[in-house]
Amino acid sequence: MGSVSRPQRRAILTGGLVASAAVITGCSAKANGNSGSKATVVGAAATPSPSAGPSPTTPRAAYGRLLEGNKRWVAGALQRPNQGVDRRESVAAEQDPYGVIVSCIDSRVPPEMVFDTGLGDLFVIRTGGQVVAPVVTGSVEYGPVTSGTPLILVLGHQNCGAVKAAYKALKDRKPLPGNLQSIVETLRPAYEAISKAKHADPVDAMIRVHAQQTAAGLRRSANLAPLVKKGDLAVVSAYYSLDTGQVEVLTGAPSA
Repeated sequence: MGSVSRPQRRAILTGGLVASAAVITGCSAKANGNSGSKATVVGAAATPSPSAGPSPTTPRAAYGRLLEGNKRWVAGALQRPNQGVDRRESVAAEQDPYGVIVSCIDSRVPPEMVFDTGLGDLFVIRTGGQVVAPVVTGSVEYGPVTSGTPLILVLGHQNCGAVKAAYKALKDRKPLPGNLQSIVETLRPAYEAISKAKHADPVDAMIRVHAQQTAAGLRRSANLAPLVKKGDLAVVSAYYSLDTGQVEVLTGAPSA
């Protein structure tokens, strides 16, 4: 960590940026002009949910929290923390996520379930093949820059349909229709990297390389690089197994 604490850095970094960004991202605490009134929902049960405790404030602590949640997911021992009515009400005024997850749109890889997290724990950004274009990079940067979120995790996954399609399109030199080709072009560097050697499963190799390349690119971001250098932020690449549910860390695991 740097010399400035997370709350202090949040105040320094945000200023006018938070005010404008909150409008853009819909993070306002109040909605529909209601101030303090609570609607009664027929049949709703105020079942308490286990609390995960205070949000981690360091890359290592955030990383550990995610891995512990994934272990529970793999074992089928979910705690489903921070998912009750009490948590919903407490985060209505403000949020303090400890991680940013950049993942694919695949319906079999829901980050909040994979890491057994709850409301207000994660910023989740999902695109086909977890490709990151400039507008997506802005969304990834939002948490670390405005709130001091200490961890970004780029999550590739087994049998990714987007990477499969891109691999075939590039190998056959047949572009995909419309905007799908933009996904292919973003995945081209990973295809070129794995084409330099033989692989038993070239698509799987491409999935892993793409996650690593994406994480490396985010570490070089003008807004994120200083945070990484100070130790306030870690950018991790990882791979999710559809068969086992386990997340395998590839690069960037924080050491302290």
